[in-house]
Amino acid sequence: MLAVRKVRRKLRMGTICSPSPSGTKTLEVCNADWMASLPPLLHNVPLSNLAIPGSHDSFSYWVDEKSPVGPDQTPAIKRLARISLVKKLMKKWSVTQNLTFREQLDAGIRYFDLRVSSKPGDADQEIYFIHGLFGIRVWDGLMEIDSFLTQHPQEIVFLDFNHFYAMDEAHHKRLILRIQEAFGNKLCSACSVESMTLQTLWEKKCQVLIFYHCPFYKQYPFLWPGKKIPAPWANTTSVHKLILFLETTLSERSPHGSFHVSQAILTPRVKTIARGLVGGLKNTLVHRNLPAILDWVKTQKPGALGVNIITSDFVDLVDFATAVIELNDLLQEDRALAKC
Repeated sequence: MLAVRKVRRKLRMGTICSPSPSGTKTLEVCNADWMASLPPLLHNVPLSNLAIPGSHDSFSYWVDEKSPVGPDQTPAIKRLARISLVKKLMKKWSVTQNLTFREQLDAGIRYFDLRVSSKPGDADQEIYFIHGLFGIRVWDGLMEIDSFLTQHPQEIVFLDFNHFYAMDEAHHKRLILRIQEAFGNKLCSACSVESMTLQTLWEKKCQVLIFYHCPFYKQYPFLWPGKKIPAPWANTTSVHKLILFLETTLSERSPHGSFHVSQAILTPRVKTIARGLVGGLKNTLVHRNLPAILDWVKTQKPGALGVNIITSDFVDLVDFATAVIELNDLLQEDRALAKC
């Protein structure tokens, strides 16, 4: 059975990823079509039962040191940030990914954790991604994702808009209109979670599930309520406590009616930042702990009571996406045995 898994992995990762339009990193191999490549036995399994790799603060591969500090920060941080060096240090702790949206998609990431904000002084009501500092325009990110989906019509993505800052009704309406303009008929209307399978979505030619953690979701059929995709947060710097938390929240997972996000991430405390001020998040917390987190991932099993979506910081530092995707081989084995 192990040999079979290795063969499947080679077949799934056989595509050579082309350079991104921005001319940045090129991946030697990728998981650009991993959903399309899943065996037929899994095409009718609810997406809530599959293992799906995701990224934390997915957009934070680039933040703007020259823009104002975001409204998600405290007044004290905003005052300190008037000193240019402070913003440079903030950047080291705001960036949680190395790869662009396109590169993450090519690597196999299918769930995106999105936090958005208006920008002070902007008269055009443009919306930006944000994590301490402002990132790229949301519109630019959506278009990058849509371009990938057009080229890979059997891949499905989850876009989780879970934090909104400095946004009034007009900002929300503008953002929702941008989502409609970007994805059009690719948007999947909210319905029963259990009815969401690859086969169903392929037949409908739907590729995008939008989760919107704000009451405005009630006004639009293509916005899913945030409660349908809970993402418990450990809020710890200890990898041991994180893994214990992940196990506990999985054991409490509802078997029906929602997706589930396991946030396999560590969160710095103030003293963590003070001690590793210059090193930043990647060098202080992530690098040394990712191997242990990946080991936990490899011991998991997807299913109604197992893992579903798993997110990580700096998804390129280890073979994170592939490790998550390969968990679906366990479902394939179970279904094959059930047919015997």
